[in-house]
Amino acid sequence: QVPLVESGGGSVQAGGSLRLSCAASEYTYRRNCMGWFRQAPGKEREGVAVIYTGGGDTVYADSVKGRFTIAQDSAKNTVYLQMNSLKPEDTAMYYCAAGSPTVLPKLVCSGFSRRADVLFGSWGQGTQVTVSS
Repeated sequence: QVPLVESGGGSVQAGGSLRLSCAASEYTYRRNCMGWFRQAPGKEREGVAVIYTGGGDTVYADSVKGRFTIAQDSAKNTVYLQMNSLKPEDTAMYYCAAGSPTVLPKLVCSGFSRRADVLFGSWGQGTQVTVSS
């Protein structure tokens, strides 16, 4: 599996902002579904947002709509997660993931909130986001 390299986590106060980055190989990035997931201690992993790098279509979890934005830079094979108006409940380890090469990218994106283990074939090491009240 090709690694995904994440960066940008940290600690902020409620209401603050952070931007996460996920760099991938061209093979992994191109015309794929890439997304961000998060997992807080004692909780199940949650899909946050995904983007289809072939066209820019995005999908967000209801919990982050209007606050988070997923974007891409095709020249850098990089996906970003801009997080604004952060809340303490956003505290979690955030993971970048890329769709499995055996699944159509748009199917990966449409199903990201339910079957991540099957649909995503590459995962980053995670970056911690901590939001204090």
